[in-house]
Amino acid sequence: MVAGTIGYILLGFGPLDAVYQTVTTITTVGFREVEPLGTAGKIFTIVLIIAGVGTALYAFGVVLEALVEGHLRQHLERHRMEREIARMSGHTIVCGWGRVGRSVGSHLAGLGNQVVVIDKDPARVATVPAGIRSFNGDVTSDEVLQEAGIMRAGALIAAIDTDAENVYVTLSARALRPDLVIIARARTEASESKLLRAGATRVVNPQRLGGQRMAAAAMQPNVVEFLDVVMHDGSLEFRLEEVPVGAGSRLAGRSLREAELTDSTEALVLALRHPDGTFMTNPPLHTRIEPGSVLIAIGTGPQLAALRTAAR
Repeated sequence: MVAGTIGYILLGFGPLDAVYQTVTTITTVGFREVEPLGTAGKIFTIVLIIAGVGTALYAFGVVLEALVEGHLRQHLERHRMEREIARMSGHTIVCGWGRVGRSVGSHLAGLGNQVVVIDKDPARVATVPAGIRSFNGDVTSDEVLQEAGIMRAGALIAAIDTDAENVYVTLSARALRPDLVIIARARTEASESKLLRAGATRVVNPQRLGGQRMAAAAMQPNVVEFLDVVMHDGSLEFRLEEVPVGAGSRLAGRSLREAELTDSTEALVLALRHPDGTFMTNPPLHTRIEPGSVLIAIGTGPQLAALRTAAR
């Protein structure tokens, strides 16, 4: 259009007439010629028609290709996913959709938690179940972590295949969110200390945990099976949960006997974690509950809900 307008102006058309003549020519509408065309004008118009119509058809072909190949659909889905993530809060970000990432993400989603998965391999992202938000991206980038809603997330799982990338992700996430819970995967024992220094809240070595679990299953199969059922299976109505005690809770400053948790909630307190991080298993009734403590309790859904209400 710019080239056609300039050309007609050089042929003696006024600016508005030049634009009008260009539009009617390249759109093949052709109402009339604004000014009589000489030989040069006719040659220029022929060239403009060929170039203009060719450009329009090419642009139409590109749009059609995008629609056919799903580029536009993918763009719209990515935009919808960004809007959904922007509304999420307290969700868990899973970095890497390998064997460990799939296990973590599927378990969290099964418990009703909101999960956002990031992986740089589009083929892996395509295998993420429909109920889990996911997108393709490099998790070592601060922009990608922010796009995943790290500033509103409750936790981040670094489950990439290499320890070096897990260290990098941990450093980036800790710099963006000093208070974020970061659970990092370690493939080797040497990497565990590096991940902790990088800012991981806790480091998990799947190989070592798997070995310990197999040994425990060999020596105490019933205990291991019971814990599996309580923590993961869902076939029993009993659950094992942690319940933080808020500063304004009616439990704060009272002993377990004074709180009468067993009578009021019927949930059984198995352990208590003090604000300094130390654990007390099977705490006696005279144990005082400090603000910021965490109760490890077992009970049914309603019993644990009553305990959470009392601990608020």
